[in-house]
Amino acid sequence: MSTVDHLIAEGDELDRLVADLTPDQWRLATPAAGWSIAHQIGHLAWTDEVALTAVTDPDSFGAVVAEAATDPLHFTDITAAQRANLPVAQLLSQWRAGRSKLAVALEHLPPDTAIPWFGPPMKPRSMATARLMETWAHGQDVADALGVRRVPTDRLKDIAHLGVRTRTFAYAINDLPLPAAEPLVELTAPSGELWVWGPQDATDRITGPAEDFCLAVTQRRELPDLALAATPGVATEWLTIAQAFAGAPKAAVRAAHTTEVTQ
Repeated sequence: MSTVDHLIAEGDELDRLVADLTPDQWRLATPAAGWSIAHQIGHLAWTDEVALTAVTDPDSFGAVVAEAATDPLHFTDITAAQRANLPVAQLLSQWRAGRSKLAVALEHLPPDTAIPWFGPPMKPRSMATARLMETWAHGQDVADALGVRRVPTDRLKDIAHLGVRTRTFAYAINDLPLPAAEPLVELTAPSGELWVWGPQDATDRITGPAEDFCLAVTQRRELPDLALAATPGVATEWLTIAQAFAGAPKAAVRAAHTTEVTQ
């Protein structure tokens, strides 16, 4: 299966989770401060549509980037809230249509196409991986709100790969020097397969379940709550700041929310 196939499957799985929710369940709080289940799906709907714009109309996408830059710490909250206020049937319809159109567009793009984004431009497979990651991560928030334990799949390999590839990005947005030594990442897949990134002779190592690594790099769980083993120093430092998605670093976002709550 291609990464786009994985993206479609992940979206369909989340759709099954929310399709029959009651109006009250759509308003359930999720782990993201101030976000209900409707906010989570609203964010995915908005981002899928923006990704489609980046593919089909890069000039219009540039205007979205400029607008987001005016308030980078709150823009995502604002757009999610706008969608969350829609009638459920309309929100679901928009999300389903957007993700379907995006999947078709990505599937038919030449593989070397450079798609503009909020970070560096991405090729179609990278964009599909990023959308897969976000769908899975926000799906985790929905599952947590509903008290549901999702069954992990080997679709996590794409997300884990993105988590490894964004190590340099995580250090850059936190204004930290990138250690020269690359850690070994050795993860056990849901299927039992072993997934490995990095040099085999590395002193710095991260091992454990692939699902837990993905929860770490998407910032859905804190390290003490995960079954990951990381050597002290470089490997542990990376996991504390790992971020597989574009946006401000975790420390800045949490500081902003804390300031708003105390004002």
